Amino acid sequence: MCQDRGAGELGWVDAVGTWERGKLSIESAAPVEAGRRGSVTAYIPDIGGLLPVYVYDRYEAFEVKTFGELTDEELGAYIDANVAAARDVAAAIGGADAALANHLVMGPLILARAGLRFAAKIHGSALEFTVRPHPRFIPHADEGMTAAAAVLVGSRHTAESLWATLDGLDLPAKTRLGPPGVDTELFEPRPPGPAVAEVRRLAAELATAGTDEWGRDRARAASALEAWAGAEGPRVVVVGKLIASKGIDLLLAAWPLVASANPGARLLAIAFGEGREVIESLLAALEDGDVDTARAIAASGLVTAEADPVPLRILDSFLSRASTGYAEAARAASGTISLAGRLEHGEVARVLPAADALVFPSTFPESFGMVAAEAASCGVLPIGADHSGIREVARELAAVMPAELRDLLSFPIDDRAVVAIADRLNQWLALPPAERRRVGGALPRRVRELWSWESVAQGVIAASDRRLAELPPVPGP
Repeated sequence: MCQDRGAGELGWVDAVGTWERGKLSIESAAPVEAGRRGSVTAYIPDIGGLLPVYVYDRYEAFEVKTFGELTDEELGAYIDANVAAARDVAAAIGGADAALANHLVMGPLILARAGLRFAAKIHGSALEFTVRPHPRFIPHADEGMTAAAAVLVGSRHTAESLWATLDGLDLPAKTRLGPPGVDTELFEPRPPGPAVAEVRRLAAELATAGTDEWGRDRARAASALEAWAGAEGPRVVVVGKLIASKGIDLLLAAWPLVASANPGARLLAIAFGEGREVIESLLAALEDGDVDTARAIAASGLVTAEADPVPLRILDSFLSRASTGYAEAARAASGTISLAGRLEHGEVARVLPAADALVFPSTFPESFGMVAAEAASCGVLPIGADHSGIREVARELAAVMPAELRDLLSFPIDDRAVVAIADRLNQWLALPPAERRRVGGALPRRVRELWSWESVAQGVIAASDRRLAELPPVPGP
């Protein structure tokens, strides 16, 4: 069940269920290449055009509100529509052997009221952006968690946050480790030459049309990818939303320190969101070497998950100490950063293998470092913030890294963050390319061992069936 109006175009979806005047109908999806059609039916409930989200953004054909902005009547209508749809789906398929509710709210409550046995998977967005800051949602979370056969989390950080938020329930007894799965067949390493050629093929494909259903500028994305593919030095990438909590401002500020040490280096930002204009203004100020304007932008802030801007304190702290040499380095780095906007998941998988490193600068707690894990699956070193689920991913990957390089996987989120990002990138990029490939070659094996879809799927099935003994416990602190 989802709200992806284009679900029928996905190769692994073979049918789509929709409702008209409250009646469910199921139609076959459009044909694709022989042998590539999947066995998934995507059901798209009629929720009346109002789409509740954890992190605000615009979505075509919807009025969008964060959960915290919903009236009680709007929330009730959303829940009722999904409960009715879940009951219709269960009846249409003759009952469900297993079910998974994603997020703390509202999936678990919906499946509970629909009468299904299910496992619940907790992600950071609903927990940190909806339930914790808005106590009115705690009863909804309590109802869903009480009914869940098992509760899956991607990290101890998320487990502890969940237990503290719903401390009236005995959740530790049925909480187990269930990290998100990495599609290790989609995110796989490629030799440098073919990897860059694949980025150029993607750029050529995107250049054939102006916009798509997400409203993204495909020509702009194509130009960004082509410029990045043509780098004469190392390639670095960042993937995330353009909101304050994702920390892209820290990487932009660090980049002049990286570019000056690595001639020909280029940075690709695969990022979209409400903060695009602010990030573009910040980038323009940095490329002009205009530290004062950059500080003013930092003070004005960037939107958060609730769409209200917050000052970029760490960025301002760094810029307040910036020397004249930094401004010169920033001007010299002009034109080496490409903003690609949003790419589809499969498109990101075509880009990552061509990177020499990925930076995950999120400043807000993450339930799991998925972007880091997907980069590692491609043999690309992920350099992430040292906290929450990102830290736990780094710890697991460190097991296959040489001891002297393990510290490159993480950097502290404090006033030193900008310099720390640059330092880790520069240390990694200073290694000979063959050495970087040798070290990175161990990362995909580690990802397959820990986070492949096969192991995750078996865990979901066991959790839904309440077979807790088959599931790994939440790791210790």
